[in-house]
Amino acid sequence: MNQRLKKWVINVGSLLILLLAAILLALCVGEMNLSPTELLSILKSKSGIEYSIIVNIRIPRILLAIAVGGALSISGLVLQAIYRNPLVEPYTLGISGGAALGVALGIVFGATSIFSIFSLPIYGIIGAFITIVIMYFLSMRRTHLNINSILLTGVMISFITSSAIMFLLATTTTEKLQNIIFWTMGSLDEPNITLVYLVLTTSLLGLGVFYFFVRQLNALRLGESHAKYIGVNTSLIIKILFVVASIITGISVATVGVIGFVGLVVPHLLRYWLGNDYRILLISTFLGGAIFLILSDVFARTIISPNELPIGVITGLIGGTIFIIAISKTNKLLKF
Repeated sequence: MNQRLKKWVINVGSLLILLLAAILLALCVGEMNLSPTELLSILKSKSGIEYSIIVNIRIPRILLAIAVGGALSISGLVLQAIYRNPLVEPYTLGISGGAALGVALGIVFGATSIFSIFSLPIYGIIGAFITIVIMYFLSMRRTHLNINSILLTGVMISFITSSAIMFLLATTTTEKLQNIIFWTMGSLDEPNITLVYLVLTTSLLGLGVFYFFVRQLNALRLGESHAKYIGVNTSLIIKILFVVASIITGISVATVGVIGFVGLVVPHLLRYWLGNDYRILLISTFLGGAIFLILSDVFARTIISPNELPIGVITGLIGGTIFIIAISKTNKLLKF
């Protein structure tokens, strides 16, 4: 085994151990605290209120945190590779804004009863996909996808959707206003296990697709012109990567609400730690995002227990603080 492969195995193994530790912490800590021994005993018994809490509440939250944290992180990583811009993340492109506006409209106009428990995610997904389509066609220049135009269009769409949501907040009833605010701050409290598995499957498929184009991603880090020189069809590859990143981001945001900083902070920290080879960066960033969101959810559930903070508040506070500290220590964090 060569030194590079050995280092990769050690790094991924370390992240897997950290992920397992985070999962164990999330299973044991909460309004009902358990020791690992008690947890094992409850899982063996398969009965009682403790078992129901673990299986029906904590495990789905953990799976959703893995799915959403991983999806947002690898989307941020890939989008930063496409744009070669350290400030790009899924939310920069207006996808989360479109999803949030879709959900807000569904709540305000009382459309949430049509699809029962799937209502909010469905309207969020519709909003996200409409945003993706608008951005895609507005950014086309003849047959070429202008990535700078996409970035600027996404920023403007973010402003427009934010303004539209504020308009709805100012004109709707108190009950609907509270529902919109709670959703836009993010939550992993999703009771529908089918929806949780859908998000997890989508997230893993997105990771698989990105790995299929890992050679092209490594070429794009050198710049679009260099990638073309070595035979990469950059126009097609950028379109595919952009659409896949947008899809997994849209589905994640539509399910859990707006959770910021995951797609910005995690890719930078992992790139600083592991370098710029996407063969190791993709899986490591996925695992890192999952760990970050699981731990953030633990904080959200316990810091003011028995009440719960929106997870978007925690990711913003922790992620922003970590990022500021990291940047103050080294300028290498923002280099590709």
